[in-house]
Amino acid sequence: MREMYSLPFSHEDIFSGKAGEQIPYHRMYGKQYCVPALTVYTPEELKELHTAAEAVDAIYGKVMRFIQRYMPDSFLEHALGIHPGLIPAARMEAVTGGITRQDWIIGEAGLKCIENNTDTPTGIPESAALEHILIGRTEDQAWTAPSVHMDARIRDCFRSWLSFYAEQGLQGAVTFTSYGEHVEDRTNTTYLMERCREAGYEVLYAPLEELEIVPGEALYHQGREIQLLYRLYPLEYLIGDRDETTGVDIGVALIELVREGQLGLMNPVQHVLMQSKGFMAAIWSLYERNEQTPEYCGFTLFDEAELDVISRYLLPTYFTAEPFEQSDAPYVAKSYWGREGRGTVLLDHNEVQDPGDVVDTNRDTGMDKNTNAARGSTLFSKDDDEEEEVAAYYENQPKIYQQLVPMEQAVIQTEDGEYRGYLLTGVFVIGGRFAGMLPRVGEKVTGDMAYYCAAAVRKPMNDEEEKEWKS
Repeated sequence: MREMYSLPFSHEDIFSGKAGEQIPYHRMYGKQYCVPALTVYTPEELKELHTAAEAVDAIYGKVMRFIQRYMPDSFLEHALGIHPGLIPAARMEAVTGGITRQDWIIGEAGLKCIENNTDTPTGIPESAALEHILIGRTEDQAWTAPSVHMDARIRDCFRSWLSFYAEQGLQGAVTFTSYGEHVEDRTNTTYLMERCREAGYEVLYAPLEELEIVPGEALYHQGREIQLLYRLYPLEYLIGDRDETTGVDIGVALIELVREGQLGLMNPVQHVLMQSKGFMAAIWSLYERNEQTPEYCGFTLFDEAELDVISRYLLPTYFTAEPFEQSDAPYVAKSYWGREGRGTVLLDHNEVQDPGDVVDTNRDTGMDKNTNAARGSTLFSKDDDEEEEVAAYYENQPKIYQQLVPMEQAVIQTEDGEYRGYLLTGVFVIGGRFAGMLPRVGEKVTGDMAYYCAAAVRKPMNDEEEKEWKS
C-alpha cells in the first residue's frame, strides 16, 4: 500500500489562490482532479526511477534511430501503424531528446515502465508548479520536491531544439499552438511557452483553429509566417486533417513543409515512431533477437548494460497475443493510438475484465475529451451513435499485447470521501534527463478520471526524528 499524506486544507483553501491560477483545470467535468495530498516516495525509489527513466529514454532513442536508418517503409506502416503520409518526415533525423512522459508501475515485480508518451504529453504544470506549491503548504521540512528541476529541463530542451533548427536556417518567433478553448491543453502549452521565453526566445501563442496554411508556401497566423511551431496536437490526427470548405489536406500540406525544411516542429515528427505502441513490441522483438542483428545491419544493437535495462524495466510486449495465450498468462491488449483508456483491455487467463479495467494511455491532448477536429465530431457526447463511432475508431486499430503486472494500491481522501484506487507514476524525461513526476490514483488500471496527487520524497530521518515520527 502506497503511503499518502493528506494536507490539512480543503480543496478551496488550496486552489482559491495561486494554485488555482496555475492549474485552472483542478476540477474537470465538475469533479475534483487535483487532490490536496502527497504521494510519498522514498529516496531509494526516486534514485532508481531517476536512473531507470533516463536509461529507458536512451533505449527509445537508440531504437528510434535504428528504425529510421535500417527498417523499410513497410515496417513503419504496418508494424508501427504510421500513416504513409508521415513516414518521410518521421525518417528525418532531428536532435534526440524531447518532452516525454513515461508511465511506471511500482509493485512486487519492481519498477516497470508500461508505456511512453512521446508526442504530446501533458500534466506539466501539475508537476512543475503545483507540486512545489503543495509541498510548500505543509510547512514541514520532511519533504523534497522531485520535480524541482523541471523548468530548467524544459528551457534546456528548447535551447537544444532551436539551436538545431537554427542550423537548418529556421528562425523567428516560436509559435505555440493548441485548441484555444481547451483549458487544460492551453495551460500546458502556455506553460511551456513561458519557459521558452525564459530561455531567451521570442514566443507567441496562436490557437490551432486560427492557423492558416498555403500548400507549398508556408504556415501563417494572422499573416505572419511561422517557421518554428510547438503543437499540442497528435500527429496521427494532424495527418488526416482537411479543410471542409476548401478541401485542402491541411495535415499533408503541413508535413510537406517539414519535409522541405520550411517548418520545424516540436516535438519533432520522429517522435511519432516512439508514440506508436507498436514501438514497444519492436523494442522487445529486437531485444529477443539481439544476437541476430549483426546479420541484418552489421552490428549488435544492444550491449549488455542495455539488455539489462530492457529485461529489468520493460515488459514482454508482442505484435500477437499468442505468447500469453500459450502460457495462460495475463496480458493487456492496447490499440496503437489509444487515448484515455480507449481501445485497451486487460485479459486474465483469457477472461476479459470488467469494462472499467482499461489502461489509461495518458491524460494527454485534452481535445480527445471534447472535440476531435480531424473528424469534426464531439468525442465524449452522450449520443449513443457517436459513442459507438468513437469506440469503433479505437477498437479497430491494430493492437500490441503486453504482460500484465498488478498496480500498487493507494487510499486518498477526496471531496466525495475516501477513495481506494491504484497508483500510476508518471515520470517526465525532458531532453534525455529526468525532470519530474506525475502520480495519479485511479481505477484498477488508471482511467480517464484519475486523481492527481503530487509526488513528494520523504527525507531520511535521524534516529531521534524517526522515534518521534513513529510515536
